[in-house]
Amino acid sequence: MKKIKTALVSVSNKKNLDVLAKYFKSENVKVFSTGGTYKALEDLGVSVAKVSERTGFPEVMDGRVKTLHPKIHMGLLARADHPEDAAVLESHDIEPFDLLVVNLYPFIEKKSSGLSDDELVEFVDVGGPSMIRAGAKSFSRLVTLIDPEDYSLLESGDFLDLEVRRMLAGKAFKHICEYDQEVYSWLLKSDGDKKSKELRYGENPHQKAKWTFDIQMPGVHQASILQGKELSFNNLVDVTAAVESLALFERPTVVSVKHNNPCGIGSGKTIDEALKVSLKADPMSVFGGVVAMNKTLSLECAKNIVDLFLECVIAPEISSEAKKVLSAKKNLRVLEWKALDNGFRPFEDFKRVSGGQVTQVADFVESSFDSWIKMSGDDPDEKTKEALEFSWRTVARLKSNAISVCGFNQSLGLGMGQVNRVDAVESALRRWKTFHPTYEGPVVLASDAFFPFPDSIELIAKAGIKWVVQPGGSIKDKDVVSKAEELGVSMFFTGKRHFLH
Repeated sequence: MKKIKTALVSVSNKKNLDVLAKYFKSENVKVFSTGGTYKALEDLGVSVAKVSERTGFPEVMDGRVKTLHPKIHMGLLARADHPEDAAVLESHDIEPFDLLVVNLYPFIEKKSSGLSDDELVEFVDVGGPSMIRAGAKSFSRLVTLIDPEDYSLLESGDFLDLEVRRMLAGKAFKHICEYDQEVYSWLLKSDGDKKSKELRYGENPHQKAKWTFDIQMPGVHQASILQGKELSFNNLVDVTAAVESLALFERPTVVSVKHNNPCGIGSGKTIDEALKVSLKADPMSVFGGVVAMNKTLSLECAKNIVDLFLECVIAPEISSEAKKVLSAKKNLRVLEWKALDNGFRPFEDFKRVSGGQVTQVADFVESSFDSWIKMSGDDPDEKTKEALEFSWRTVARLKSNAISVCGFNQSLGLGMGQVNRVDAVESALRRWKTFHPTYEGPVVLASDAFFPFPDSIELIAKAGIKWVVQPGGSIKDKDVVSKAEELGVSMFFTGKRHFLH
């Protein structure tokens, strides 16, 4: 490529058009243009011809059809050093374009301006993307500019470099891709494999919110909403915390969640038994919470739920008798999701960070008592083993720093979201003593991460707890274990941490 002789310009965004005009005039470029762009270039003193002069066909349908013509696209798609293409151009008296300058109708900006569908559809560009694709495909001989900030490449002469034209072509295709994605998401109210639904508001009433979910992935969006108000932002966050905690238990289990943290977990021979234990674990915090269970919500369960103030209940199935009882609470959101009975397990975990997101494989508790290492004390009986395993699974779904005090298949006191482990221990012990002061049976404690100092062990032993499970891994492990031995605490290391931020 040696020089730009003929250009096609059709831009919605008129920024830096003066830079183009200056170049066109200095290089005596033959320019074809459309509509408002034609008028703007003419006002800048450019000698410009209308596209209709080249096509021999007027702009029609309010401008919907103006550049979709063989005499336009032949000039864009003709190949250099290709005699057959050159012969076709000559036979139709068509000059090839050396430069294409196009940017698209402002669909993305208009999408958020509250226009009706009939109004917004007129901002879906058709001719523009067609020209950009044709021009970018011909990057070996043609310059395609879609960004006003790149117009300066003409004056500098950088466009003569093939790699620069290749880069500009890639930028052009990326622009079309992003533009089409916006149109696609508007038409299907989705983002690719993701679908979106507007929520009433976010965490607080002044925040706008949207629920976006991946239709290819298992999740709460697959649940049937049987009754109640629309799910809110906070409901969805709490339901997710509940079902992901529930995934760690195989026996009939109920998880009660408040503000994205389990506040009561109970397992039992039946789901009725598990529900009673879960609700009793922390009767104060469950008020206004979410309850999830992994077995059919029975009539007995419904009777225990209906008199409570809960935001949401979710189960794999709900009996017809239970539905009738729950229907008395018109605002209670009742969800049915069969996956909960099959051991639903999340695959990935996403968290927002400034400017983007971080992604990780979802955490899951794989270990059992038989894989742990005893560091101090006695061997537990079978009931205490089950309590330790239950507590270890419970603590894995509490926000760090986290401590779970549990009995046989039920939580007794949970301490979570603290900035130091001593505070988490004190919180868990206080809840245990407040809500279950006369509990009979093994009482055990689990920590989601290591104890950095022996001070927590002193508090635990003073409270009367003799069984502790933790990951280990502190540089102070020897001091911690030594304190446990001194105070008669049996301690077990799992070798795996379960932080949840």
